[in-house]
Amino acid sequence: MQKLLSFLLVMVLAVVQASAQKAPNVEKSDPQAKKVLDKVRKKYEGYKTVDASFSLTIELPGQPKQVQKGTISQDGDKFRLEMDDQIITSDGKSTWVYLKKNKEIQISNTDPKDMSENGFMTPKELLKRYEKGDYIYAITEKVTENKVLLTQIEFKPKTKNSEYSKLRLSVDEKTNTIKSIKAFAKDSGRYTFTLNTFNTAKKFANDHFSLDAKKYPGVKVVDLRM
Repeated sequence: MQKLLSFLLVMVLAVVQASAQKAPNVEKSDPQAKKVLDKVRKKYEGYKTVDASFSLTIELPGQPKQVQKGTISQDGDKFRLEMDDQIITSDGKSTWVYLKKNKEIQISNTDPKDMSENGFMTPKELLKRYEKGDYIYAITEKVTENKVLLTQIEFKPKTKNSEYSKLRLSVDEKTNTIKSIKAFAKDSGRYTFTLNTFNTAKKFANDHFSLDAKKYPGVKVVDLRM
């Protein structure tokens, strides 16, 4: 499950890097695609809070298709991600990882630098990662889904070491919102992240971005904070 979480963040990172960067290789990418992405980035950066639900469709060779659902919320440096078998949340100082199957809660200091190096970072930290320019991107086509016209932008990694051969972003240009991101893995796996609901006006309770172990009887707590 941790790999799937990393996958979600890698996809979002690809979008943010490509849309926010003043890329030295921008001439190799599609200027029209960058205009679309800039509008999306500008809109998303204006949100103070975010509360969204999503579905993750997993298609692996020789295996039945899986669909997992989850929610993600953010308020400044604070965030909370919930999926079927784990919860990850941070109040900006401490990070809690609840592994439901293992009945274990791990608590650590929130360190954006260490999290970035391990493929995991807060949504806000993602917005700072725009100087790399790891992807070349272009508009490939426009399609209509559920009566909504979507612009599809494909990202191709510039490094051969990438786990994914390409990423496909679907954007509703009318509202400047992301509808879905699909990743094509080199092992022929396909992963589709679809936003189902998106609320930018929700107010969160004080304890929403932390975990109280007392609410989870029988759970082992591993406190790694220094």
